[in-house]
Amino acid sequence: MSSFYDEVQELKTRYPEGTRSAVLPALRLAQEKHGWLSRQAIEETAEALELTPAYCYSVASFYDWFQLEPVGRHTIDVCTNVCCGLVNAQAVLEAFERELGVGPGQTTENGQITLRAVECLGGCSTPTIVAVDDVYRQSVTPESVPAIVAELVND
Repeated sequence: MSSFYDEVQELKTRYPEGTRSAVLPALRLAQEKHGWLSRQAIEETAEALELTPAYCYSVASFYDWFQLEPVGRHTIDVCTNVCCGLVNAQAVLEAFERELGVGPGQTTENGQITLRAVECLGGCSTPTIVAVDDVYRQSVTPESVPAIVAELVND
């Protein structure tokens, strides 16, 4: 298995602008490796890309899909943007809060599930969109929340 550095070098060859263009996939690779983007993971990415850690952090902090704090084994992201909001995203979020016993930005006591309210998941044609471990669920309703949570708890 190749090292993270080598994997990032290979990523850079796929982009015409090289280093800066590869920052998103390199950060994604670092997050997959570490589970979240710790300071060390960001520094490792910056070194492999020959960028500053500040630049890599600024990119990572802009996007919802990067985790800058430790998260549970599973993540649930509920879109709260206007399209999802119009079809009851708040009620879906509240149903997850009730089922999990945590609020947005929190992880269950056993460390298994992190709930987040995010600005937009880009699924405006089939709201409310919920990403469970980065897999999109379309047209989620408050009534479907218990089954989603049960899937994760029984995993």
